[in-house]
Amino acid sequence: MAVVKATSADKALLARLLRAEAEGEGVNGMLLVGAVGINRIRANCSDFIGLRTIPEMIYQQHAFEAVQHGYFYQRARESEIRLAERAVKGERPWPAKYSLWYFRPPGDCPPTWYNQPLVGRYKLHCFYEPTGAECENIYNTF
Repeated sequence: MAVVKATSADKALLARLLRAEAEGEGVNGMLLVGAVGINRIRANCSDFIGLRTIPEMIYQQHAFEAVQHGYFYQRARESEIRLAERAVKGERPWPAKYSLWYFRPPGDCPPTWYNQPLVGRYKLHCFYEPTGAECENIYNTF
């Protein structure tokens, strides 16, 4: 059962994001990106208040660098659509379980990002989880 409403087009859009943001990180890396996106919709806090749909989350201003590049606009592949479906169903592996942010630094992960603590790294991406004071809802929505 889905944790956010998603049409086939929404899942294909999310699949394109997964590939564009984390194809080099493999299946798990792409699933982590999907989990962060779904977390942003479900949490309704911090920079993500009012996001209710996958398109709103993906096209939120300054949210994902990938939407500025042509690779994002290629047709979704079945393998990434399946990963998007897993994310829509609420699969949230660590370190993305409660994360709302991730990024790929040129070196080590900084201890905070947007004033939120580092929770872990997967390959080249660092993941950041809000504090309970910043976003209590992220810990209560799943």
